[in-house]
Amino acid sequence: MSAVASAATRRNGRTAALMALLVAAMVGLAFASVPLYRVFCQVTGFDGTPGRAIGKQAPGVVAGKTVSVRFDANVSPSLPWRFGPEKATQIVPIGGRQMAIFLARNLTARSITGRASFNVSPTQAAKYFSKIQCFCFTEQTLKPGEEARMPVIFYVDPAFAKDPDTKDISEITLSYTFYPVDQPGGRS
Repeated sequence: MSAVASAATRRNGRTAALMALLVAAMVGLAFASVPLYRVFCQVTGFDGTPGRAIGKQAPGVVAGKTVSVRFDANVSPSLPWRFGPEKATQIVPIGGRQMAIFLARNLTARSITGRASFNVSPTQAAKYFSKIQCFCFTEQTLKPGEEARMPVIFYVDPAFAKDPDTKDISEITLSYTFYPVDQPGGRS
């Protein structure tokens, strides 16, 4: 084998190794993209994702500043539950700790586990809506015919009142949709 052919073989081997490394990196990035996107949305409020303020306290009421919070509840057609807010709207003081209650009922004769996805609209308000405690952070299992009260503890950050992008917002909507969670053995 000549020196030219040997050099070409080494270049081809290096190129193949780099391409394999690139493919492996792309596959790794594809798997990491969903959790990274979720973290990005929670930090920035992007796409209507409210912040998680677990372990934090509400900053304190801003005197004379309130906003209406509307609660929206939906259930996937594949989840036989009835789900809705106890009260459809609340006028809340900005900066104050608040609680809303949602009611869920399993309409079947078997235990079913569900998980709620959530968002806040308008999207400009999402970064200021912080949940301290929420049923949406974990899976919920309801026994046959069981009804559960599911609290959400939240606050609207005082920065909401100072942001020029939110100055004309008088109502924030917190929306949940419950979906079935696949269980081992094919049950949901």
